[in-house]
Amino acid sequence: MKDRSMDDRATTYKEGSMTLVGAVSMGTGVMIGAGILALTGQIAELAGSLFPLAFLGAAIITAFSAYSYIKMSNAYPSAGGIAMFLQKAYGKSVVTAAGALLMYFSMVINESLVARTFGTYTVQLFSVDPGSWIVPALGTGVLIFAFLLNITNNRIIGLFSLLMAFIKIGGIIVFSLGGLWVAGFSFENITTVNSADTSAIGFVAAMALAILSYKGFTTITNSGSEIIDPHRNVGRAIIIAIVICVVIYFLVAIAVASNLTLPEIINAKDYALAQAARPAFGNYGLWFTVGLAIIATVSGIIASVYAVSRMLAMLTEMELVPHSHFGMPGDIQKHTLVYTVVIAIFLTIFFDLSRIASLGAIFYILMDIIVHWGVFKYLRKEINAHAFILISAIIFDVVVLGAFLIVKASSDMMIVYAAIIGIVLIFLGEHVFLKKHRSEDDPIQ
Repeated sequence: MKDRSMDDRATTYKEGSMTLVGAVSMGTGVMIGAGILALTGQIAELAGSLFPLAFLGAAIITAFSAYSYIKMSNAYPSAGGIAMFLQKAYGKSVVTAAGALLMYFSMVINESLVARTFGTYTVQLFSVDPGSWIVPALGTGVLIFAFLLNITNNRIIGLFSLLMAFIKIGGIIVFSLGGLWVAGFSFENITTVNSADTSAIGFVAAMALAILSYKGFTTITNSGSEIIDPHRNVGRAIIIAIVICVVIYFLVAIAVASNLTLPEIINAKDYALAQAARPAFGNYGLWFTVGLAIIATVSGIIASVYAVSRMLAMLTEMELVPHSHFGMPGDIQKHTLVYTVVIAIFLTIFFDLSRIASLGAIFYILMDIIVHWGVFKYLRKEINAHAFILISAIIFDVVVLGAFLIVKASSDMMIVYAAIIGIVLIFLGEHVFLKKHRSEDDPIQ
């Protein structure tokens, strides 16, 4: 078998090239993007007037989920992140490869979601219809910009992510507190339950989308070996990033709920924050919110492309996925950057925000279940993990995914079919590839 370590195209990972603050910035950079900007309205559509509480419910589920990743990261920090965790549990198998690809595609889907969110908010400044071709064109442009920045180096990306994280976190807090102040800090819309717009299954299904807004913490694990003192700092970075996002998401949700009625939120579900800024702050508030959205989405895409392309590069190094240079110069990391951005551009052009988010949620939660089961069945004693927490995480995931699929089956069966076809193709493709690869490596004598 070819020794990839001797290949001048092989990936290179610089240990200690990212600080704890840089890792937190990258994690929050991915999370605080489309998660709160585009999903707020979609979550409200499912959860009704209690939608702010859906973010808190999703945070609890995310905390249980994060347990597996923190335990694994502390034991096995790696640039491969989830791919390496899956291999530790399942070996070099179809489950490992397919699970890692589910994570990869869910993150690429998230990049296209963020890119379309960038376009949707930007056109609010020019009274352009959100259904215009300009939206995917703007999304494509920001993905290309993210690619160009990502071919530089970790230090530039880390500094950029840190700067953008401070700006957008500060800006979103200003938006939230300002919106609550204008509304007289009224929590009536949250504390008053309207049975006509809230259902148990809708609320649980909404948490599936809300979980999607937190999943960016997994990008931290994909840079494990590059973070200073990874055995301690990867887990710390994950916890800090999640806590920051819980506070911000809830503040934003109650600010939106205080300034818009539920029908208004649902009607403007792809740009709910911009719509909420109009009654609260007028045109100046609109410009501020759109500017904030642009910063959040751009930094989110840059951080995501950085982490996800490295995950695919590690999968290539682990020989779990096929790879072709297609005549391109440079190392594998550069190639995976190209593949990642090209796929995200395709999704940005041809899918709307709702379907992109739904597909990403299904892929991610299924992958999450695979990770927890692998840790529970094969690794919990080795990494000293508590079985109760792992089983609880699996049950939570199964419940919210089941509720989400039931709701989607009644409203948009096409996305359920697309998810099933995608999952089958991933598992089948990996089965064929690994079988062929083993045959080539171990020919019959």
